Amino acid sequence: VQLQASGGGLVQAGGSLKLSCAASGGTFRQYTMGWFRQAPGEEREFVAAISWSGYTYYADSVKGRFTISRDNVKNTGYLQMNSLKPEDTTVYYCGTGRPITSAIRRGESYAYWGQGTQVTVSS
Repeated sequence: VQLQASGGGLVQAGGSLKLSCAASGGTFRQYTMGWFRQAPGEEREFVAAISWSGYTYYADSVKGRFTISRDNVKNTGYLQMNSLKPEDTTVYYCGTGRPITSAIRRGESYAYWGQGTQVTVSS
């Protein structure tokens, strides 16, 4: 499975961005899709995930501001980010795989990763 993340950019605090993750080469609809973010020198941090059935999971830091979704016809996942804060600034990665529910927030549970897209929120 190949993943292509896009949609990052520069936005002012309080603004919005929508990230996309296009999948190819596999059966996307059977996989969980997750979004993680990683700052230089830090561990990859869970942001949100959506199971193959549409069940969603969020990190406390983004709950109520970010919305994860997927379109299994287009083989694409999305992360709508609203009310962005400067602390949301970093590189965002999409991953896909078949993690068990208890491990859905762990990056090592995802077998495939996109290349990352930079999100910068100015104050």
